[in-house]
Amino acid sequence: MTTNMAERSRTAETGSATGSDDIIAGNVSKYIVLPAAYSGQPKKGHLIFDACFESGNLGRVDHVTEFEYDLFIRPDTCNPRFRVWFNFTVENVKESQRVIFNVVNFSKTKSLYRDGMAPMVKSTSRPKWQRIPSKNVYYYRCPDHRKNYVMSFAFCFDREDDTYQFAYCYPYTYTRLQHYLDTLQRRNMDYFCRELLGLSVQKRRLDLLTITSPANLRPGAEQKVVFITARVHPGETPSSFVCQGIIDFLVSHHPIAKVLRDHLVFKIAPMLNPDGVYLGNYRCSLMGFDLNRHWANPSPWAHPTLHGVKQLIIDMYNNPKINLEFYIDIHAHSTMMNGFMYGNIFEDEERFQRQAVFPKLLCQNAEDFSYSSTSFNRDAVKAGTGRRFLGGLLNDTSYCYTLEVSFYSYILGGPASAVPYTEEAYMKLGRNVARTFLDYYRLNSLVERPLGTTPKTRKDKLPHFKCAAQRGPGNSHAGSKPEKRSQAHLKDQSLSTR
Repeated sequence: MTTNMAERSRTAETGSATGSDDIIAGNVSKYIVLPAAYSGQPKKGHLIFDACFESGNLGRVDHVTEFEYDLFIRPDTCNPRFRVWFNFTVENVKESQRVIFNVVNFSKTKSLYRDGMAPMVKSTSRPKWQRIPSKNVYYYRCPDHRKNYVMSFAFCFDREDDTYQFAYCYPYTYTRLQHYLDTLQRRNMDYFCRELLGLSVQKRRLDLLTITSPANLRPGAEQKVVFITARVHPGETPSSFVCQGIIDFLVSHHPIAKVLRDHLVFKIAPMLNPDGVYLGNYRCSLMGFDLNRHWANPSPWAHPTLHGVKQLIIDMYNNPKINLEFYIDIHAHSTMMNGFMYGNIFEDEERFQRQAVFPKLLCQNAEDFSYSSTSFNRDAVKAGTGRRFLGGLLNDTSYCYTLEVSFYSYILGGPASAVPYTEEAYMKLGRNVARTFLDYYRLNSLVERPLGTTPKTRKDKLPHFKCAAQRGPGNSHAGSKPEKRSQAHLKDQSLSTR
């Protein structure tokens, strides 16, 4: 991919090019760091760094002193602008060995490290990820590194036989997703279907999940679809936890999940960029593309996963039996707290107001979701995103959002009370996203029961409506347009009663 000089010399929030002295070709592999004047065999305390594993990222280590090391993030493959995600191991440590690690080549200047965020750590004897205490983390502009921003953290190794692993945030690998989906598939749920929608450039799976009651897949039935995607930016690992929370809830025996499956068809592509995830990139694919800027014209060979998802959505759009009502793309944010959403701006004021309803309802269901941080825009730089492209393509009863969640924390009770996210808290947000669909459709009179009740028995089941048959050759109507389906106008007073 070519980049003009203006782009290469720029230092911006989205990324900056590395200097010639920082060129890094790959990850360190069992790299032993020895003092400059040392000769002989390595001994305990001569640290061994490694990032040659799935989702690993560490490109270079410089020995500063016996107690201090400069660490260089490997840029995304084929794209030097993005250097944020790191994930590496350290072994051959000495008990009570104290060190300072300086991550010196971040491509972003703004960071949640200014606000108390800290790297993650685990070890072989303590495999649960935990955050390093924020008091041991410093983020500052460093004159020794061309005035770049540096994140330094102090750490004490306490068990000589352990291998320690450090990461920017909780890792969620391609292999972890495959194990998770394999487990779901083995449960043989009649309302869960896993398909191979396509393959990445490196031949990894692009999975497509369909979650709905079997009755909704009858040939010729109408279908109301909620389409959800995640991990188009591979380093934004919280998005996978949120997506798993959505899936876990929708396949559960919870009565709300049953109602949602009865009335809606959920299509979920949980990992849009499996190559980037596997390689340990932050933002780009194997070929250096930010896939979330290529929705307008994805290439079947350069962006095959994006091309496959877009083609499926267009097939749905051209099928008069299908109405794609929601598209939600899940991301993680490196400078803001809480969960929040981005939406689109429309000339139609009524459509614009209707679009605000779902995030308002989600704010009432999830303590970590902020409606005040939710915004609606049509910035030119976002034109190639899924939210912007599909917002312009789909009809006026469809709503397209980017769901963002902080890499670090959410705020409860005031700015001084930041609560760091855990894996479980991310998944809880996903569960709350799923639950909010019931509130939304009850508000829209699609589900004709009071908002406060949930069916408990088969006798109490909500009135059934027809959904759509599963995607197949007979369901694609090239050139046809979807019927405009009316949707109840959502009045402001409906929200004020909740």
